[in-house]
Amino acid sequence: MVDGAGTACQAGTAADRIVFLGHATVLIEVNGVRLLTDPLLRRGVAHLRRQVPQVDKETLAALDAVLISHSHHDHLDLASLRMLGHHMPLIVPAGAGAWLEHRGFTTVAELGVGDAVKVGALAVIAVEARHDGRRPGGPRAETLGYLVSGRRTVYFAGDTELFSEMADLSPSPDVALLPVAGWGPKLGPGHMGPLDAARAADLIQPRLAIPMHWGTLLPIGLVRRSRARLGDPPRLFAEHVARLAPSVEVRIVPPGGETVL
Repeated sequence: MVDGAGTACQAGTAADRIVFLGHATVLIEVNGVRLLTDPLLRRGVAHLRRQVPQVDKETLAALDAVLISHSHHDHLDLASLRMLGHHMPLIVPAGAGAWLEHRGFTTVAELGVGDAVKVGALAVIAVEARHDGRRPGGPRAETLGYLVSGRRTVYFAGDTELFSEMADLSPSPDVALLPVAGWGPKLGPGHMGPLDAARAADLIQPRLAIPMHWGTLLPIGLVRRSRARLGDPPRLFAEHVARLAPSVEVRIVPPGGETVL
């Protein structure tokens, strides 16, 4: 089932919800705890430019922690982290902690695959992701996904290719946030397009799958040619899921929109 569930964002709601802020930036709100993934909050990074409105600052109020999946510039953006403040608690892959502390961030927890940390009423568990997250001149850090577990369990895949062990995620996710595109016309290794993301949904079997990593960034030279196709990846993902994993509900949440769980 496909549900276009985007609504206006309002900070401070009590319901569990997912707010898709664009690219891999997602607000996960469960048990009253507010976690932000891979914040990319400015108009562009490197040669990429944002094609949707910037993030409403009210949505970023009262965050409890930030999750970083890997150190690529479009997932670990120092300028965006500075916007959230140097004392914002950061949960990062092993190898990135000292690099961030050297840049003035004071509350950094490093996790390796299988490690867990408590954030309020939630457990945040680092899980495997298969993606070359090396950053030239940056930290030699792992690449992670995360399971956020409270009264519901949310899987944030970060950037990853499809791999069979996704079927073994524990606790089993109620919600899977799955990347369905990149930022250019081609996907390199370590990524999932709509079909592989649908295959991941079939392996994981969440109640709900929400596509992410789409519709937000384009290289400067491709804006005119590619902007009209920004919405294709989630639509194709939903079509593939309907065929491969019909018991999984898909909700396409537009950048800046939210869905209540």
